Amino acid sequence: MQHTQPSWLVLENGAIFDGVAPPEQQGTFYGEVVFTTGMTGYPESLTDPSYAGQILTFTYPLIGNYGVASSDNWESTKIHAKGVIISEACSHTSHYSSLQSLLDWLRMQKIPVLMGVDTRALTKLLRNSGTLQGAITGEKKAKYLFSSNHSSLVSTVSTRKKIIYNDSTQIKNKAIIIVDCGIKENIIRILSQLPLTLIRVPHDYDYTEKEAYDGVFISNGPGDPIACEETIKILKKALSQEKPIFGICLGAQLMALAAQAKTYKLPYGHRGQNQPCLELETKRCYITSQNHGYAIDEASLPHSWRVSYKNLNDGSVEGIEHKTKPFFAVQFHPEATPGPTDTQWLFNKFYQYLI
Repeated sequence: MQHTQPSWLVLENGAIFDGVAPPEQQGTFYGEVVFTTGMTGYPESLTDPSYAGQILTFTYPLIGNYGVASSDNWESTKIHAKGVIISEACSHTSHYSSLQSLLDWLRMQKIPVLMGVDTRALTKLLRNSGTLQGAITGEKKAKYLFSSNHSSLVSTVSTRKKIIYNDSTQIKNKAIIIVDCGIKENIIRILSQLPLTLIRVPHDYDYTEKEAYDGVFISNGPGDPIACEETIKILKKALSQEKPIFGICLGAQLMALAAQAKTYKLPYGHRGQNQPCLELETKRCYITSQNHGYAIDEASLPHSWRVSYKNLNDGSVEGIEHKTKPFFAVQFHPEATPGPTDTQWLFNKFYQYLI
């Protein structure tokens, strides 16, 4: 095990957790402290743009045992979490595809890590109090500069230019707009397997006036959906055109807001790969992968919409759909990575609407 130095997690409510950090880690690093219950999938979780602005706590006690593989398996080109909190970091990895250890990867990506933390106690605190702003620090200060960021984090992770996939002049594929609010790469991989031309655009790009398309996909992403004012404004126009629209995670919240419903912040969110969701029409339960801190207010949904899925842990809305038009969205991640692929068929449902 490498040498370490004393370090701490300081929360905005005054709670302090002892830990250790690599000796080269200097300074104080701020973010919203959240937790995930996933036992595996740390490379995919850390590169998920939805974690932008957050310090991610892994509840599973040992993290890093299979190392980090090629970036071909990541969900974006870099780590988006502001920091990492773990109980024990595995310094000796064992996997045929591993290229480096978790700690080496975090160091290369310049992401602060706090180890040796009682993550069980920290998780229980967050479950009781809700998510909190926090700081990973190697120095005890008289005052910490906690601040809740209410600006749009989506603008920091969305693509800055239009990208086209499966563009073919030989085959007349259906074309869909992918509104990139911080999209995971596995969503692109799955959609690319379908006979579709994919037009990936920035979150604030008005595709309703600039593009010819047959459907719209609204991606996952970080932060408060209410902050995505331009995205919602454009989506309202897309809904009026009545072409098929599919949303995932933040995309579900944005669809609800565009339909004049409301959203609210969950106490501590849903993050992990073991969230049970009930499909209301069939009464079938799916185990899902999730990463979101906001939810749709069921009572605010217009009468023309219905709830399609509910979370069996807390009863929150996990999916919505229009009663007569081809619009639907889910809070969970059917593309998984990490997690179960039980609901990957939803991409085919979207495709069937297109044809």
